[in-house]
Amino acid sequence: MRRTEPSSRRYVLGLLGTSAAAVFAGCSDVVGDNAPTYVEGTVEDAGDEERSPEEMVAAEALAEQEVNEGITELDALSLVDHEFVIEDDFRGPTVQGTVENVGDDRIQLLEVRVRVYNDDGELLGRYLDVGGDLDAGDRWAFEVVLLESPAEIDRYEIAVLGTPA
Repeated sequence: MRRTEPSSRRYVLGLLGTSAAAVFAGCSDVVGDNAPTYVEGTVEDAGDEERSPEEMVAAEALAEQEVNEGITELDALSLVDHEFVIEDDFRGPTVQGTVENVGDDRIQLLEVRVRVYNDDGELLGRYLDVGGDLDAGDRWAFEVVLLESPAEIDRYEIAVLGTPA
């Protein structure tokens, strides 16, 4: 029996498993020319009120974190406004705003992506809101629910993406 074959096979399987885990864990962010353009948002006087365990369960059910990989930046989508808002219910910290379809065609799918950071510049989480069927000239009000404690959040970055109809 040869010992080199099983160890080589284990090495290759281990390498493949580690690579797959890194990709599925979100370590494969889009970079370069295909990366969405984010704009920075500020957080002022976020407070330090924590959600109750029940509120956290409700917020987790509402917070979206799975991005659609087939969606891209579109010149037809304009981020009209955005702001950090703390809702006085289970939603807690949110980023809210408006997106407008400034193009001539309907947008089938929209996605607003938000990345939140602490005061050391460390990424705390990624969240999004998804909408659809935005006709030319129409606006969509979005609300991105964030799961971090307001006291941890120092700033956020936001981008809007879409898929034409």
